[in-house]
Amino acid sequence: MGRKLPLGGDETARTACARTLVRSGVDERTGEVLAPATLAERVGWCTDLVAGMTATLLAERWNTADVDALASGVDGGGRKLPSNAWMALRRLGWTTAAPEGVKVNDRIVRMAQRATPPSTARTASPRCGTAKPQTGPP
Repeated sequence: MGRKLPLGGDETARTACARTLVRSGVDERTGEVLAPATLAERVGWCTDLVAGMTATLLAERWNTADVDALASGVDGGGRKLPSNAWMALRRLGWTTAAPEGVKVNDRIVRMAQRATPPSTARTASPRCGTAKPQTGPP
């Protein structure tokens, strides 16, 4: 059973975001409460890690063949690609990983795959030879 609610014929799914202030964190190994400066440092490190993984994925896949494969909307077996960006990229075999020696949770890998703008890549197919990968928000 999926977590998505079934939609009616005239309904559209929407994703909402809410801003929040992160004030504290806990070190998983020690149970120690982190100082705000340490928490900010770790969030910054994670953001840089995800940005690097995203840049690597884009550098490897920003070519006519791969962009055309994504733009087609189907995988190599002819199945429709999932609407979730990270699932579509995985179905196509577009993977990324943390640098050697860094172990990350799969959630971090999915963040990097979501940060790769598949919608931009899907529409880039006709202009792939001249388009540059988008690394930030549209």
